[in-house]
Amino acid sequence: MTDFPDIPRRTEADAVEHRYPCEQCGADLHFAPGTTEVTCAHCGHVQTIDASGVDEGAAHREIDYAATIAGLVRDADYEETRTTACPNCGAMVEFPEAVQATRCPFCDTAVVTDTGTHRQIKPAGLVPFQIDERRAREAMTKWLGKLWFAPNGLKEYARKGRAMTGVYVPYWTFDAQTETLYRGQRGDDYYETQTVMRGGKQETRQVRKTRWSHRKGRVARFFDDVLVLASRSLPKHHTDALEPWDMTALVTYQPQYLSGFSAEGYQIELEDGMAEARAIMDRVIDGDIRHDIGGDHQRIDWKDTAVTDVTFKHVLLPVWTAAYRYRDRAFRFVVNAQTGKVSGERPWSWVKITIAVVLVLIVVVTVLVMTGGDNGGSVNFDF
Repeated sequence: MTDFPDIPRRTEADAVEHRYPCEQCGADLHFAPGTTEVTCAHCGHVQTIDASGVDEGAAHREIDYAATIAGLVRDADYEETRTTACPNCGAMVEFPEAVQATRCPFCDTAVVTDTGTHRQIKPAGLVPFQIDERRAREAMTKWLGKLWFAPNGLKEYARKGRAMTGVYVPYWTFDAQTETLYRGQRGDDYYETQTVMRGGKQETRQVRKTRWSHRKGRVARFFDDVLVLASRSLPKHHTDALEPWDMTALVTYQPQYLSGFSAEGYQIELEDGMAEARAIMDRVIDGDIRHDIGGDHQRIDWKDTAVTDVTFKHVLLPVWTAAYRYRDRAFRFVVNAQTGKVSGERPWSWVKITIAVVLVLIVVVTVLVMTGGDNGGSVNFDF
């Protein structure tokens, strides 16, 4: 029995996809990564995504954060969607019209929609898929090939070309102007010469010491597009590893870019996203303060940051995902569909690890025995 059973593939009937008919044959069109076209797999017809009448600046238009929290933003920034949380991983699965059941694009669990709709902030823009599934699978297979202690079965399973899922993952971006007052201490190193006795002789040595002095000041920084994952479906450390993203590639949201792909609704609400953005900003501000204090060491005793002019965007970023099972546990891999960067969980082959440990012990014992023999002595091992 294989350690890597097939995960059921989604069918056309249950795929969470935005569908658009071919103008020639009526079959489903799919967005072609790296282009501005949708193609028909049935008749080969190609249609260019029509951008006429689309506000090209909408993708980069910032929305006022305070006004949104106060409920004062325009209705045009909201939309009604049919989304349901996956009962297994919690992903917010979006349902197109007329689709009642599907499979979660992250864990392949069956999901059935409820009867309600959800009001959420529209995505202002998205980064279209730039690499197709073949290139994403090649990148993942190459990445797996560098994992020496991964089971061979996993690598072979990946090489067999199991289908990956293309998902647009939700993110928040935040802009803000910050001004921080601080008090701290600057540490400057200096050296003193000390005389010590060693082996009955006097020796001198240089001893490093630090002179501390109080400092206070002000630092200011404008933050542009602080990126915060708005999904709980994928481990954050995996999606963080996919950065950086080229946000200059954002285009105004048009549903045709989603043709043939899945799109997840956000799970991290706006205020929670802002809290995470503030934590990111605070780490950068601490670095600014330490640079401003100068010296060899710095201590930050107190700081007070004023954050103003906060704006945000809701955007979608493209990710290829794959899930494989090893000994009844699912392992997920993600590929940045803009750059090809790979991250993921990995199983360990304890057989390979055991063999490696044994080989290392053999080498160590051999070196010890040879060293003992060269010195004319004996080597005893007491256990």
